[in-house]
Amino acid sequence: MADYKSKKNTFKEKLLNKYRMVIINEDTFEEKISFKITMLNVFVLGGVLSILLIVGTTLLISLTSLREYVPGHSSLKLKKEAANLIYKVDSLDNILEVNNRYITRIKEVLIGDVSVLSFDKDSVFETVQLNREVVLKGNSSNDSLFRLEVERENKYSFFEEAKKNEGVVFFAPVSGVISNSYNLKEKHFAVDIVVKGGTPIKAIADGTVIFSEWTVETGHVIIIEHSNGYISIYKRNGTLHKFQGDFVKSGEVIASSGSRDELTIGSHLHFELWSDGYPVNPINFIDFE
Repeated sequence: MADYKSKKNTFKEKLLNKYRMVIINEDTFEEKISFKITMLNVFVLGGVLSILLIVGTTLLISLTSLREYVPGHSSLKLKKEAANLIYKVDSLDNILEVNNRYITRIKEVLIGDVSVLSFDKDSVFETVQLNREVVLKGNSSNDSLFRLEVERENKYSFFEEAKKNEGVVFFAPVSGVISNSYNLKEKHFAVDIVVKGGTPIKAIADGTVIFSEWTVETGHVIIIEHSNGYISIYKRNGTLHKFQGDFVKSGEVIASSGSRDELTIGSHLHFELWSDGYPVNPINFIDFE
């Protein structure tokens, strides 16, 4: 017990023992600075300086751009750039998906591998007539006669009125004799017009060229997208004068006739007209003679 107290007192004395630190000139031995210190003062001063150094370093890293070099931390600028890149990638994915669908649809149009919307005009009016008779059972005789008269007047002008309501007037791409007509059963969704080689092929209406390339099966092909969901297709051309992305006006020359494919002999225009993704008979809209 006495030894423990003796050691404790000895350590305490060492901490409190006063020392003098003197700084003198080495050449003249002149005393410049002198001050008294103890071991306790050295420990306290060293601890305070250590704490200040740690606090200063922490503040320097947290309040400056140096924190970017600390694992797990990143700058606000980098976070914004990362978020913008994520949004762009998502947008590009959506655009790519839409483009792939569009290209697939155009490919189906080119090779004719599409579903066809067809109907019999007479059967349509027969159905309308049957529905009319059912509805008119509860009406007066005068009302029935009036309805019947109106239907008779409009019966054969139904399709003409539909064309007028479309608001699109089509220009004949060429004038000539139709050698092969539109035929749904044979999946010939076009009319073939016999023309001389080098005959100018014209756009049927204002629109934008969405395809303009050469193909093995149908030669030079050009496709134009018009308003109201119409697409016109011109195949078996000799040369093309318009390219993808070009805007064309109605009646503007877009190609020259001349078969250069492997499936046909002789110069003619293979012309297709599509409405809202379905082929329609061009002669119902255009006079080729």
